[in-house]
Amino acid sequence: MAESRKFREQFTALQNLPRFFRLIWQTSPGLTIANISLRLVKAGIPLITLYLGKLIIDEIIRLIDAPTKDLNQLWWLLGAELGITILSDILNRAIGLTDTLLGDLVANQTSVDIMAHAATLDMYQFENPEFYDKLERARRQTSSRTVLMSQVLSQFQDIITVVILSGGLIAFNPWLLLILLIAVIPTFLGESYFNQRSYSLTRSWTPERRELDYLRYIGASDETAKEVKIFNLSDFLTNRFRELSHRYYLANRKIAIQRSSWGVGLAALGTMAYYGAYVLIAMQTISGAITVGSLTFLSGSFSRMHGLLESIMSRFSRITESALYLQDLFDFFEIKPSIVSRPNCRPFPTPIKEGFVFENVSFRYPGTERWAVRNLSFTLKAGEKLALVGENGAGKTTLVKLLARLYDPTEGRILVDGVDLRDYELHDLRSHIGIIFQDYLRYQLSAGENIAVGSIQHREEEGRISDAARKSLADLIIKQFPTGFDQVLGKRFQDGVELSGGQWQKIALARAYMREAQLFILDEPTAALDARAEHEVFQRFAELISGRSAVLISHRFSTVRMADRILVLENGEILELGSHAELLAQNGKYAELFNLQAQGYQ
Repeated sequence: MAESRKFREQFTALQNLPRFFRLIWQTSPGLTIANISLRLVKAGIPLITLYLGKLIIDEIIRLIDAPTKDLNQLWWLLGAELGITILSDILNRAIGLTDTLLGDLVANQTSVDIMAHAATLDMYQFENPEFYDKLERARRQTSSRTVLMSQVLSQFQDIITVVILSGGLIAFNPWLLLILLIAVIPTFLGESYFNQRSYSLTRSWTPERRELDYLRYIGASDETAKEVKIFNLSDFLTNRFRELSHRYYLANRKIAIQRSSWGVGLAALGTMAYYGAYVLIAMQTISGAITVGSLTFLSGSFSRMHGLLESIMSRFSRITESALYLQDLFDFFEIKPSIVSRPNCRPFPTPIKEGFVFENVSFRYPGTERWAVRNLSFTLKAGEKLALVGENGAGKTTLVKLLARLYDPTEGRILVDGVDLRDYELHDLRSHIGIIFQDYLRYQLSAGENIAVGSIQHREEEGRISDAARKSLADLIIKQFPTGFDQVLGKRFQDGVELSGGQWQKIALARAYMREAQLFILDEPTAALDARAEHEVFQRFAELISGRSAVLISHRFSTVRMADRILVLENGEILELGSHAELLAQNGKYAELFNLQAQGYQ
């Protein structure tokens, strides 16, 4: 029962092929047509070659007994066979070329589609291990889809060739086709069964394979090398990788051994059937029922068809296996985001007149029961600088993500100028928010590109990039490079230059200045700077964005006190809200934290 279900799954997987070929067609209609046309021509070559061989042998035997040796017919036949052989080689090379070109284009397009679709998905999806398993399986399909395309097209070509050759066999002896089927069906069933088992193993091991990739990365990476050496992690990581990879090897070895063992017996059945057919043809020749040329044609046709049918059956198993994996790719594309622009959404207001209003906003991350923030109600006025204070896990970064609509509130709503944040066009909303997180990326790109990512559509505007660098003081760093903004940052690529933590932060801050944003958010991006440097950065920041709103997160109260108002969070709820002086006068949590930090500097 289980085996029949597995075979049904394999045949059902073939339903993915039409969608796959639509993708191939959309990638390059011209190359697709050229490839199929070449294969159609190539499919008829074997029959023509075999039949010419029959005619040549019959002509040679005729000439042996002929009183006059007129060789013209023989030369024509030999010339035709030579021409067909040359044409076959040309077709093979042309097919290989179009396979390569089309395969590369399909692989590239699939990678682009995966990246583009991933960019549309929600943040919570990237925090879900099941999603990462789907993403990993989809990524692994990118390069292997080139092989699937070639396999399916080759299958199409070989089936046409078999149909053509079948006509020749039927004309001489229909029983040869039945013998052929007996020869190939056992092998086909065996291959199908073990392909299904291989697919099941690979799919069930997706989390472990992701862990293997992760161990391989952290065991040999420029980003992890320091800690691996300092903490002597090499043995731990390599032993863990060795143990996990060996477990996968053992599971895969068991299937491989069984596959080979069964394959020997099944192949022997096919070989016996093939030689039974060969004996039948030989006996017909001896009895005079067919000529020696016909013997050559039939044995050649039978041998070619036997090989083709085995190839078709075996390839069919590989195609259905790949089609099963193909489902992983399409499953990934079926994942839809929940945070999208609503129908008839409106453009973001320019400028903001009233500000942002939180109305009883609560949020918990998908799959968790704990509230990250709870019942937040406050106003961020237009042009106001608001600082967020609280211990780690208080909900500061969550609040920032809600403002940028990386998440939607679980309860309540956020208004901008009296309109729900969800009613604004999503891309337009985010384009008016400049945000730098504490864990900003250090792009292994040029200095100019590292800054331009803050508003990538303006990456060609050198003046804008230069101005952003000046505002963040990154220009003082870039002036030291012989190639200026063209200098590659990071050590991953040749001639790259590594920066200190503070230098990277100034590059990251320049990204915020790249935007003509109406709300700037700095989520502790200056943590690597000393207290004085951070104070200077924030003071400069406040001056440069005068008239626009800002949210500042910092653990240093010398910086926080520069804000117009300070919101103190505890366990995701608002504990205090007011100016620096007002909160000190309340002598509450903020005053306690401020005095504790002040004592540390005495």
